[in-house]
Parts: sequence; C-alpha cells; structure tokens
Amino acid sequence: MGLYNIEQSPEYTNLQIEMIAMQRWVQETGQRVAIIFEGRDTAGKGGAIMRFVRYLNPRGYRIVALSKPSEIESGQWYFQRYIQELPNKGEIVFFDRSWYNRAVVEPVMGFCTEDQYKTFMNDVTLVEKMLVRDGIHLFKLWFSIDVDEQKKRLQERVTDPLKRWKLSTVDIQAQRKWDEYTHFKSIMFEMTSWIGAPWIRLKGNNKEQARLEGMRYILSKLNYPEKGKTGERLKSDKDIVNEIIS
Repeated sequence: MGLYNIEQSPEYTNLQIEMIAMQRWVQETGQRVAIIFEGRDTAGKGGAIMRFVRYLNPRGYRIVALSKPSEIESGQWYFQRYIQELPNKGEIVFFDRSWYNRAVVEPVMGFCTEDQYKTFMNDVTLVEKMLVRDGIHLFKLWFSIDVDEQKKRLQERVTDPLKRWKLSTVDIQAQRKWDEYTHFKSIMFEMTSWIGAPWIRLKGNNKEQARLEGMRYILSKLNYPEKGKTGERLKSDKDIVNEIIS
C-alpha cells in the first residue's frame, strides 16, 4: 500500500489541507518558518514530522536531522552548522532535533564540557531573538512521554525489525539516565523559553493526539489567507498543549 493510500481520520485530512494552504502562503509571500521537534528518545519526533509534511510540496520544505558533528564542525561556533540549515525565502524547515542537543542530550551523555553547556545556555536566547527579529517564524515543540511509555517504545525498537535502525547507544541509556534528562530539561524550559519563541510541551503518550495538537498549534499561530476554511478546529487542546513562557 502506498504512502498516500494509508487510511487516516478526517481530522488529519483537514489539518493537512490547512498545512497545504499554510505552505502556499509561505511560498507566495516569502515567509520563513522553522519548526523544532524535541523530546526524549522515542518521544515520536520523527513520526510527527512525517505527519506534518505528508502532503506538502517537497520543493517548499526540508527536514533537517543532523548527525554528530564532524571533526571540522566540532571546531566551529556551535550554532554554525544549524544556521546554514535555516529556512530560505518561501521555505519551511523541520528540525528533527536541533541546537538544543546541547541543552539536554550532550550534558547528560557527557558530549560537551560544563563550560560549553553554560556558554550555550547564555547565548541561545540571544541567537533566537536575532532570528525572530529578522523575520523567521520559530516554533519549539517538546513531545513529552512518561518513563513507562518510553520503556515500552524502547522495547519495540529492540524487537521490531522495522524500528531497529532507530536504536542507538544513547537510547539504551535513556531509562537509566531518566532523572538526569528531567533535570536538564527543566533548566532548559526555565532559561530558554521566551515570549517570541516559547517552548510548547505536548503530552505525547498518545502519539496521534500529540501530532494532531502540534499541527493545530502551528497553524493557529500563522495568519495564512485560507485559514480555517476546512472548518477544522485549529485552537489547540490545553489539556495536551502547554505553552511555557518564563
């Protein structure tokens, strides 16, 4: 069965029609949209992105999922390799993880020094304010799951041959380091959520619900001409979506 023959709910269909209308506005008016997808391992970031882009024009969006820095990149300004991936005029960029690796994953796993972490936390909001002032629509989504749900999804990666490619050494340590992730995540929310680009926390134990509400949130914040013509609810459910502003 092909990708476009997969059955889905009327909600998804309507929201994806809205996404197409939003993308048309982005392309015709030269907007730049960057959407960051973050969360613990197995939180559903990649799957959410695939729902967002399912019917979009591939010429008008990119998915950015960077691997670990090369030796050359490790010697660059930390933001440099992300800056070059920012959206061009008329483009939407979906970041499957982002510069926020340095806020949570890297300090938990020992991939950065304490000084590197502190420098990042001091600089990131300044960088984002420059992006927003320059006209980029910046969204930061955090897909939240509980410890039992993560354990179940990690086991699926071990046993399901279609998901095994997702399993990494970082994944294997995710449960053991759960409290450390929580600690750094809380600091990140407190220090890097600001009115121009707040963190949007989505309850993600129910993947489909989180994806639908994530789409609703983004669509509700962009003023494209055909907005709401499907009749679909665009206001996000506050029981699932929490906007964090420090």
